[in-house]
Amino acid sequence: MKVRIEHDSLGEIQVPADRYWGAVTQRSYQNFEIGSEKMPRDVICAIALVKKAAAIANHTLGVLDQERSELIQQVCNEILAGDLENHFPLIVWQTGSGTQTNMNVNEVIANRGNEIAGKKLLHPNDHVNKSQSSNDVFPTAMHLSAMVKIHSQLLPVLDHIINTLTKMEEKYRNVVKNGRTHLQDATPVTFGQEVSGWLASIQQSKRMVELSLQPLYEIALGGTAVGTGLNTPEGYAEKVAQVLAQITELPIKTSSNKFHSLSSKDELVFTHGALATLASDMMKIANDVRWLASGPRSGIGEITLPTNEPGSSIMPGKVNPTQCEALSMVAIQVMANDNLMSMANSQGNFELNVYMPVMIYNFIQSVQLLADAIASFDHKCLVGIEVNERRMKELVDQSLMLVTKLNTHIGYEKAAEIAKKAFNDDSTLKEACLALGYLEAEEFDRLVDPSTMV
Repeated sequence: MKVRIEHDSLGEIQVPADRYWGAVTQRSYQNFEIGSEKMPRDVICAIALVKKAAAIANHTLGVLDQERSELIQQVCNEILAGDLENHFPLIVWQTGSGTQTNMNVNEVIANRGNEIAGKKLLHPNDHVNKSQSSNDVFPTAMHLSAMVKIHSQLLPVLDHIINTLTKMEEKYRNVVKNGRTHLQDATPVTFGQEVSGWLASIQQSKRMVELSLQPLYEIALGGTAVGTGLNTPEGYAEKVAQVLAQITELPIKTSSNKFHSLSSKDELVFTHGALATLASDMMKIANDVRWLASGPRSGIGEITLPTNEPGSSIMPGKVNPTQCEALSMVAIQVMANDNLMSMANSQGNFELNVYMPVMIYNFIQSVQLLADAIASFDHKCLVGIEVNERRMKELVDQSLMLVTKLNTHIGYEKAAEIAKKAFNDDSTLKEACLALGYLEAEEFDRLVDPSTMV
């Protein structure tokens, strides 16, 4: 492997000749051989956005010349386009401030920029990192990557599944089935009403995710090392936030207290809490679907799921609720990530939290998994559900809880007596009611009509 010599404040070090990173990146690459979890591309792109915005703001405020500013912006655009993917090798398990990843981006921009210019114009610290510190760049990149990921991937998926469930609710609005509480028979509902509960849960979760984004729009950039804004020109924090808002078309603004922004990650914990709520709702829906599809002959069997793949390596013809299971596993992973977010946020000491890489890694994973799993569940399960109306009617007709309709006519205790007699005698409610002499057959039929109970 061909190498070149790079140097930093610690001295010289060999770097692969075909890579744009420099000495700081190489030292991190060699010193943290821990696991295989690489810094997410979303974070790298977010840092590139920060560098681009900073270059524009620094030039506007007169502390960076136009040639260097444009060169930095050009390389940032290459990073955002995915042209430099092989030049960001660092893993999550590094310094807790994300300094080495910030420097990785600084070095790549400087070396690639100098290659484009054909001369040494850019220094990773003096120009690319101008008016910045890793301590405000990385928290800003965390917020940026989180908000962009949610807007671009998760919210569109939620809109699609909401549309799917809206159509399903309408289609089955009049199909009567058993309601169930405590996993026991309850009074009737329509399948459309049951689906409406799923729909409302996702709509509510989506609203909570959107609301939780509001604090994320405040960024730490401009606080530099400890929150004081040392080495920034006057007006820089406001200007760089304005530029980022223009680039991303999101309502980004500078944080009112940079000491908080550097030392606390409350906003990310808050948003991830909304993701965990969504995960719990999706777990509930996935469980409902697989319960309703259980059987097909020894379970509830009210719905049939699409046959996507063989369900067993030994039992021929078996079909399993695999999309439900995949979504459930994603749900518990997101819930576990939520515990990490809270624990990591609690460890901010004095002017800086140093658990940032693992926090954003888990946050990005949660968004990605939820977006992928919900889309898969929607396309490969929900849209292919078939309702077994015959089975639904059969179970409704057998339900002892239809007797609830008689409460206001003969009283709770007599109605309970009918239900107990029917259960003990293995008879119908009507037979039990007539045997006890509480109602005539015609009146029973008029009152105990499942379609009037929904």
